[in-house]
Amino acid sequence: MTTPTDAPEALDDAALDRRIAFHPDIQVMEADFSRLHFEDSATVNRVYDRLEARIGETGEELWFFLVNLNGTRIDPAAWIAYSRRGRALNYAHSMGSVRFDASDDTRRQIERAADTEAFDPNLCLTREAALDRIADFPSTRRKRVIRPPSHSDEEIARRISFDPGRRIMEADFSDFTFHHGRDVDHVYDHIEARIRETERKWFFLVNLNGCRILPAAWVRYAHRGKRLNEAASLGSARYAAGSETEQDIRLRAESQGFRPNIRNTRAEALDLIEEMRAELLQG
Repeated sequence: MTTPTDAPEALDDAALDRRIAFHPDIQVMEADFSRLHFEDSATVNRVYDRLEARIGETGEELWFFLVNLNGTRIDPAAWIAYSRRGRALNYAHSMGSVRFDASDDTRRQIERAADTEAFDPNLCLTREAALDRIADFPSTRRKRVIRPPSHSDEEIARRISFDPGRRIMEADFSDFTFHHGRDVDHVYDHIEARIRETERKWFFLVNLNGCRILPAAWVRYAHRGKRLNEAASLGSARYAAGSETEQDIRLRAESQGFRPNIRNTRAEALDLIEEMRAELLQG
């Protein structure tokens, strides 16, 4: 399961899956980052996208995280993304995280981050010691529940509009929170149904000012958004003024194969749509 750092590993799904294991009897998700080189944010996002997807496939939201950091390298160019994606994954899916076999350099990085970001690094020397520490953590899993949607049908309907003349579907997610996957499905089911009624494709204009996509909603948000764009979009433009969501979208775009197409204002996003329209006409 380990790879020398001087021989870069192809991070396809199969390679990453060999580094991810689930132990249902002790409720542990094990991530093997040993000798893995996080050289940039794209690498970080590729790894964490797969971790999120695999956790989603289990049907269980919460796991204890056991992370092997033996020989792991995290370059400065990757550290912000590593910290941000790790924090989001822990917030959404971890009942407690323990890391083991950290190299001196990685240990110092994580301990410095822990000092500034106020989290317990939980570093152990061995896997056995890490498992012993996890055994002392209380499980916070609950019986699976069907989450009610956080927003009414009427509110979602008010936020979706169509401009047939310019062939633009506008989604107003301003000051809107996607708390979990159920919220994502509720919104996208509505959008897909409305688009099917038109029997045509549209340019998508998305207002993300003040929008919050919580960690528990991200996997589903990325999946449904990609599916909708492939099926019904002529091109998408988003706008938000320096939001947390904007930063997350830009990060995830590096590894998920889409252009973030984010502008600061609605007028700039509309200009981008006109550029995309011209490209389609020329094509």
